[in-house]
Amino acid sequence: MNGPGVAREIRVLHLEDSELDHELAIAHLRRDGLRVAATRVESRSEFQAALAGTWDVILSDYNLPGFTGVDALGMLPRGGRPVPFILVSGEIGEETAVEAMRSGASDYVLKNNLARLAPAMERAIEAHETLRARHAADRELEASRLRLSELAQHLQTSVEMERAAIAREIHDDVGGSLTALKFELDWVRRHSSESAVQQRVLSALETVTHAIEASQRIMHNLRPAILEQGLVAALQWMASRFTRRTGVECLFRTSHEKLQLPAGVPLVAYRTAQEALTNISKYAQARRVAIDLSLSAGVLSLEISDDGRGLRPGDLAKARSFGIRGLHERASTVGGWIDLSSDGAGTTLILSVPIDAQGVSSTAADGDDDRDHDPSTWGSL
Repeated sequence: MNGPGVAREIRVLHLEDSELDHELAIAHLRRDGLRVAATRVESRSEFQAALAGTWDVILSDYNLPGFTGVDALGMLPRGGRPVPFILVSGEIGEETAVEAMRSGASDYVLKNNLARLAPAMERAIEAHETLRARHAADRELEASRLRLSELAQHLQTSVEMERAAIAREIHDDVGGSLTALKFELDWVRRHSSESAVQQRVLSALETVTHAIEASQRIMHNLRPAILEQGLVAALQWMASRFTRRTGVECLFRTSHEKLQLPAGVPLVAYRTAQEALTNISKYAQARRVAIDLSLSAGVLSLEISDDGRGLRPGDLAKARSFGIRGLHERASTVGGWIDLSSDGAGTTLILSVPIDAQGVSSTAADGDDDRDHDPSTWGSL
């Protein structure tokens, strides 16, 4: 006889107040080739104490002194290792059987048909072992997903730290050297009367100015120093810069002029908008872009929408399409999520982040306009 009972001994807990019925049931199991180690209990207290042991299957009569088999089924501990539970009764109505199955019983067998007991028990054990294996696989999958998410978050943090380090080097070394060179060239221009020297110096000054602007642009991409002025100012500056760079109208709207947000949230929102605008400039063919920032009901929402060509089937399933996937992981670092939708005539990306109301403050418009403010400049002549 094939099944789990052939390879090992089956530990059976039998809740039965009749010694004769117990012996008869075990005899049928052994006659069908099962190796059984059975323990009989008959009272509620004995059953409760026996549940502390390890069992492969529980057999239970329905009519017991002071309680029923369904009551016994309800006494099984929830969670942990599941134990198959089979009712073995002389009389059990259809309604009772249905109630027992709904309560978690694996099967029921009538005492006048004990030939069904061994097959029913083997099926129940096999089903529970399969269920236990599936739960174990689900737990391992969830643990693997969690480890992957933690790795992605660690990589995001490492990337930001590396970006900040490179930005500091550009600011301190490259920026300082270029600014010093610009001063030296200007000194030469002011102290030279030869027109040829003046022209060469002016050309060199123009080159150095372009180099400074390029360094500032690279530094902004690496480390958004504008965030020191707040998320609202940073998004205003980003929208204005996007319009100047691409010629595509980018409108920024918000109900708050200033927001004091928990650590990490402004950078996640800034990088989300940055990635969205980069994708729009590359692929959307849009004529108008809108950035909306709001804080309502304890949720910070950042919405970036465009009127471009929209997403095509398969755009997000590209093998090396990591931009949006990275945004999902980045959002999860602050407990947020990303929603992306497209109707074929435009795309909308929404970042939502639950915010603790005690950790947030906002102010109305104060008249300051940081739209063109760039806090990372090294000074100009």
